[in-house]
Amino acid sequence: MTLSPARVPATGVRRLTTVLYGYAFLDDLVLLYPVYALLFADTGLPLWQISSLFALWSLTAVVLEVPSGAWADTVSRRRLLWLGPLLTAAGFTLWVTVPSYGAFALGFVLWGAGGALGSGSLEALVYDELERLGAAERYARLMGRTRAARLLATVAAMGLAGPVLALGGYPAVGAASVLACLLAALTATLLPEHRVPAEHGNTRWSATLRAGLAEARGDRRVQAALLLVPAVAAVWGALDEYVPLLVRDLGVADTTVPWLVLLVWATVTVGSLFAGPAERLGTRGLAALIAGAALALAVGAGLRTPAGIALVGLAFAGFQLAEVLADVRLQHRIDDARRATLTSVASLGTELVTVAVFGLYTVLGASLAHSTVFVVLSVPYAVTALVLFRGRGRPRNESPRERPRTQ
Repeated sequence: MTLSPARVPATGVRRLTTVLYGYAFLDDLVLLYPVYALLFADTGLPLWQISSLFALWSLTAVVLEVPSGAWADTVSRRRLLWLGPLLTAAGFTLWVTVPSYGAFALGFVLWGAGGALGSGSLEALVYDELERLGAAERYARLMGRTRAARLLATVAAMGLAGPVLALGGYPAVGAASVLACLLAALTATLLPEHRVPAEHGNTRWSATLRAGLAEARGDRRVQAALLLVPAVAAVWGALDEYVPLLVRDLGVADTTVPWLVLLVWATVTVGSLFAGPAERLGTRGLAALIAGAALALAVGAGLRTPAGIALVGLAFAGFQLAEVLADVRLQHRIDDARRATLTSVASLGTELVTVAVFGLYTVLGASLAHSTVFVVLSVPYAVTALVLFRGRGRPRNESPRERPRTQ
């Protein structure tokens, strides 16, 4: 029986959200974010070695994404959520204590593994706990606010990294990042988890993986939801790495670049808070949101002015909302026993498409300005919006009560 909103156990939801927001904030409060490339360069690494480290990071995520999701469906998800930050903390410790190419490479493997353990696990744990409390309809709002908490942490890390680096150098920045990871791990132990994992070793793990992939192959609605996630998440997730270069091409002073980048992320953060109301959008409403964001991206990048950068931020906020809504659709359509597995399949798709976008950006950027590349890469979103608009899916997002259950 599904409880009405008035009968939802308020204390259970409040406990979940409090711990969830704290965990998300601490997990992304990494002061090394804005300066680790400087650390690599100052250690003496040439550009090709730095690029190879980024590639290794992405490769680790690609290799571990789906297996870790299947593991999260067979063991305690909370355990994986506190183990992940500990692996990341170990990697950051290596970076600042024995800075070298080998240490950086191992650190990225540990960071990628830690991220893979949390990818899929967190979404599955939150959805299952909300469903247990009869509050699954709150998932979109909670995950939107969770993303906002992560973005706030990123903005805070950008603001704190400079002063901390000036005071204590890379060791101080690394120590602060390690401390944040340890606090995130501690906070993860407080997450509620009432699901009883069925731990039966590798056989159970492999069976869960096979069953999850079979569900994806056999249900077109699940396939559509899986494809929608990378369609809305990958391109803007890659473009955000190039925003500083887009801003610098405006001709502004270098000291102005960080402030305009912060403007973009502040806009995205505010946009995340509207995930709850945005869930009421139907399929065509979601298509309109993506189309509007694509238009804002193309116009904003094409203007090549600070006002245009504000439009880019608005576009990113729209894509962020669409990403949350795509995740909501996926969670409503998949079976509880394979929730983390299929969420990780969607994340794998996002990682693969993101890597492809990096390659495409490199090719286009060899002969085009950054602003032009941004405009070109708004086109995939226009195509996605058109496909959604012409689709024959439900006129509105299905609610947790409407989604079919696998026995």
